[in-house]
Amino acid sequence: MKILVVCQYYYPEPFRISDICEALVSKGHKVTVLTGLPNYPEGKVLNDYRFGRNRKEIIRGVNVIRSFEIGRGKHKINLFLNYLSFSISASLKALLMKDEFDVVFVNQLSPVTMAIPALVYKKRYKKKILLYCLDLWPASLVAGGVKEGSTIYAIFKKISKWIYESSDYITVTSNMFKDYFEHTLNIRTKHIHHLPQYAEELFSQKLKHENNGNNNFVFAGNIGEIQSVETIIKAANHLKNRKDIFFHIVGDGSRLEECKRITSDLKLNNIKFYGRRPVSEMPKLYALADAMLLTLKDNQNLSYTLPGKVQSYMAAGKPILCAINGEAKKVITDAECGLVCQAEDYKSLADLIADFCDKADREQLAINSYRYYTDNYSKDQFIKRLEDILLNLGDK
Repeated sequence: MKILVVCQYYYPEPFRISDICEALVSKGHKVTVLTGLPNYPEGKVLNDYRFGRNRKEIIRGVNVIRSFEIGRGKHKINLFLNYLSFSISASLKALLMKDEFDVVFVNQLSPVTMAIPALVYKKRYKKKILLYCLDLWPASLVAGGVKEGSTIYAIFKKISKWIYESSDYITVTSNMFKDYFEHTLNIRTKHIHHLPQYAEELFSQKLKHENNGNNNFVFAGNIGEIQSVETIIKAANHLKNRKDIFFHIVGDGSRLEECKRITSDLKLNNIKFYGRRPVSEMPKLYALADAMLLTLKDNQNLSYTLPGKVQSYMAAGKPILCAINGEAKKVITDAECGLVCQAEDYKSLADLIADFCDKADREQLAINSYRYYTDNYSKDQFIKRLEDILLNLGDK
């Protein structure tokens, strides 16, 4: 089967779509990815991809076609230009493509407009589209600070509704996404189905815990506005007299420097920032953790989301301590693999951390975490379901 994958992000950017495409290739499918120029999360296009270089590559069996885009930068105007430039340039490439594919797979993160090139290809070749919705739009705009009554919101609500309704089949990472489609966008959910994410295989291994005498807590992932890593820093400040507790924050993003500034202003010596690390280094950092940390902003739209790091944390067999609401809170509670408090409640998060250190059955929480992953989120389950959907759409 010949599959066209459309996603603004691809390797060397740290997104699961690269692993998905390679898995489909291993199943015997011919996969071509229409993507942009690597610039996430740093904000600048990597040197190897500037000035027209490496616009076509073969990466571990996947054909990669790169479209021009402006780096996302650190400001909202740059981010808007980044979104717009990819949508336009990739749409032109889709329009001029000579290869005909059996089906189109959109891995839809933010922005939702990254799906437009797929719609252009669909219109030309009359092929079916599977859209995998990982970020809800325009809900993601609201979570980022855009007001629901604004003109920008109204425009993107119409664009989002058009894109979702133009897709032939939609899979979603969170069950709560269906409620948003139905009640906010007024889209019938008959062709919308739950397909939770999985973790890359390097996380799905028994990690030997590297005990250094402290209780170590690790946050790993993007450090942006919606992740509310400040909640962890405030909790660390609340616990600064506990010499046995240490925090490790791994990742990069728009709020990293601000988080470092807050830590410095508070004169905290119980936090270490690692910056962005290769995926290959993550198991070692996970092995350091007595428990993993998960935080999000206190926002109704974010409550629909189940962050992909949940699967990675569970695959590593780690307890999870969270300051979150909504779908993620429900999953952690159902799995009985961690402790949960309300989003942005740093005092309660500090109390959870202290309780975990002093009273929690860590071994049982870890067992529950890994068991829930294997029962609900394994890679084999994911790829089998995805392949079945693509084959079914390709035959129509």
